[in-house]
Amino acid sequence: MAARTKYCTSRIKSFIIPLSNYSVATDSFPGKERLLGLLGSFKGITTNGSIVSQCVLKLCEEGEIEMINRTEPQQFQQFAANFISSTDEAWACNFAAFLPSGEGAPLQRAEWIKYLGVFTNLEARANQVYTAIKENYMCLTRIAVSKATPVKPTVAWMEYNNGIWSFTKEAFKLKYVEDAGGENIDNSINKNTYNTSNSDDLDELHAILCTVDVVIDETQASDPINYTASTFIKNVAVEDNSCFAFLTNKSLWRYDKRLANTTALALDWSDGAISQPQLVLADLIEALFPTGNYTTTYLRNLSKEEGVVRINPEMCDRDSSTAMQPTIIPCE
Repeated sequence: MAARTKYCTSRIKSFIIPLSNYSVATDSFPGKERLLGLLGSFKGITTNGSIVSQCVLKLCEEGEIEMINRTEPQQFQQFAANFISSTDEAWACNFAAFLPSGEGAPLQRAEWIKYLGVFTNLEARANQVYTAIKENYMCLTRIAVSKATPVKPTVAWMEYNNGIWSFTKEAFKLKYVEDAGGENIDNSINKNTYNTSNSDDLDELHAILCTVDVVIDETQASDPINYTASTFIKNVAVEDNSCFAFLTNKSLWRYDKRLANTTALALDWSDGAISQPQLVLADLIEALFPTGNYTTTYLRNLSKEEGVVRINPEMCDRDSSTAMQPTIIPCE
């Protein structure tokens, strides 16, 4: 029906499927298109600053994916569909919202692959991929529960900005901790920010950190390679490490392990990690219950001076139009 009549109202839009081509006008377009084998139809993007996929970077480098000026809407008319992450603007009839990052649970974020499957007649493939990811995720959760002790490891996601620390409480991050067998910092902590130049704030921050077993430092860094444990310790103004279990037990982490080898800062945390939450969960389980024989994908241990992995186009070793298989973590 869409081939005969195009609908565009405030409530209804029509698209001819499967899409002949599509573009992305979003700061984050997770790797679901790779899992469906849709890179051959990926023809436009407003920025490559958030792309970490080696094969997408290669297509951009070869000119297969066109760079589009976001301020020139007419450029989007050439595409069958344009996926966007902002619904506050007035977009054209061929624009479709794509909002996995707005979901509150890791598996809900991954389930958006089914949405893309509808646009491409790949519902069966999308369901198959999501089922494999979900089953692996749930199996890892059961493993984590079996490892948990009566006193669960306490985890803090925290961020530093212009002299001020804050504890992040995004729902999907808290869910990751729970599913990994950990416990989030006490919900009774109702103070939002801690100014390191204020002695009372600093004392209170240190008191909280003395109760924490694992810290995930998500401070934005323009140069992640040179962001080390020393950077964190300096920012948190710690002089005596003896009180802090996460430092003495070497459990200070960041999620910037995989990033694009470009001038723009692009982390795979905002790309592939959304599509494959089982990999993030496996990383967190290793952080909470270290075995020493598992190599993390997205988390790097600052306490152990673990470096970053630079993703570049030369690392694309497959046909970009071939669907990538999800990575299934051994789970026994």
